[in-house]
This record gives sequence, C-alpha cells and structure tokens, in this order.
Amino acid sequence: MKTLRELEKTTVQLLENFSDSAPDTLLPEVLLSAGVADGYHSYDSPIGPVFVAYNPHGVSAVALGNDSRAFETDFTERFGRRIFLKREPSRTLDHQIRRAMNADATSHLPVDLRGLSDFAAAVLRKTSEIPPGEVRPYSWVAAEIGRPHAHRAVGSALASNPIPLLIPCHRIVRSDGRIGDYLFGTGQKRKLLTHEHVNVDELATNAISGRRYLGSATTHIFCHPTCRNARRITPNHQRWFRATNKAVDAGYRPCKVCRPYAA
Repeated sequence: MKTLRELEKTTVQLLENFSDSAPDTLLPEVLLSAGVADGYHSYDSPIGPVFVAYNPHGVSAVALGNDSRAFETDFTERFGRRIFLKREPSRTLDHQIRRAMNADATSHLPVDLRGLSDFAAAVLRKTSEIPPGEVRPYSWVAAEIGRPHAHRAVGSALASNPIPLLIPCHRIVRSDGRIGDYLFGTGQKRKLLTHEHVNVDELATNAISGRRYLGSATTHIFCHPTCRNARRITPNHQRWFRATNKAVDAGYRPCKVCRPYAA
C-alpha cells in the first residue's frame, strides 16, 4: 500500500503529464480531495489569530500566529502532509469552527486524529465533551476513559493536542482545582476560561481551601463546582467537600451530568 508521500508524488506526476497549462489551483484541489493534503484558513480567537487546518476527515490542526509560512513548515514536519492556504473550508465546517471558537459546543466537530495512539485519541475525544464554562480535572478524564490511574499520561496527551481551542484542553485543570499548565501558556488559559465565564480566581481560592466538590443540601447531590447543576445551588444550600468519599459518607450522591470521581 502506498504511503501518503508516494500517493502525492504519483498524483503530481499525473497532473504534470495531463496538461502543462493546468491552473495553479488544480494540484491543491486534487490533493485535498484525495485526502493526501490539508487546507487551512485563518480565524480570530479569544487569544488572537489562529490557523485552522482541515481535510476530508475534519479539523487536523490549530496553531496560534499569523506567519503562514512557518505554520506550513511546522505542519508538514509534524504530519508529513502538504498544506495549502484556502479561503475557507466548506460552509458547514466553517460554521462549526466559528461556533467552537466562540466557546460553543465542540463535541460534534469532525476532527482528524489519525496518527495518534488509541489512548491519546480517547483522551482528546473525552475532553471535547466538556461544555464551555466548565472544567474537569485530569483524573476525571482518566476515569471516564477507563484508565483511572493514568492521569499523568492524560496530561501528556493533552500537552500534545494537535487541535487546541477546538478540542478544549484548556478546560482541564489539576486535581486540586488549580488551573495548571497549558500548551499556549497559563496566561492564555486564564484568558480562555475567563472568556467562557469561568471564575478563575474562585478556582484558585477553592483549591487553597480544599473545596473540590460542591453539594446541595436540598437534593443531596454533589458536583464539580463549575457543573451547570452546581451553579443552581443557592449559597445557603451549598455544602463543600474535599473528596468524593467525604461527600458519599455524608449521604450525598454524585451528579449524573458531571460525574465526579475520586482523585
């Protein structure tokens, strides 16, 4: 079976033999349609301009910056495929990208995770399920994908996320509640979470005081503090817990929406 580079080379040769007068746009279009090259387009994001690469499988990469030549070089070195500047992707994909950039849902955005391990792909797909304005710890992702002791490996997979922003690894925080590192820097992570109306200072305060889970004295259900259900709990009915076993011992049940796990 031919490699992508071999297939691309064959395609180029066929096009060159086909016609010396073929338009310059013909080669990129054929390679893109064949799935052996990617297109990319520039978008505005809450943390500045970004390049978004895509192909018939979905979005394949996101990078900060406005240097298109550097982006093309980095992309080809990482993925082994050529990439071409396009005006924009299909109308449907363009709409999905813009929604995700505007802190909307990302779980249905088509993405290309070829080349990643099954574990890394599972981590990124699970991360895509976290709603805007909410955060989860590394240990939550590990438990959700059936690897409860692999929170360090989860961190490594997120650090190599090829599609940041659109696969929202900025919504993953440390198990103690602190926001932790981010591949674009902690300052950019704070900016993104603030854009999604997450109170980052409150996260830090809760981490210092050991308030990791929030329960309702009315329903006796406990959640991650940023869960949409937790935000409905009135102050006089709030009950804070340091660990899930403390909440269970106090007679509380885990929320079925945010699914808190022991860390």
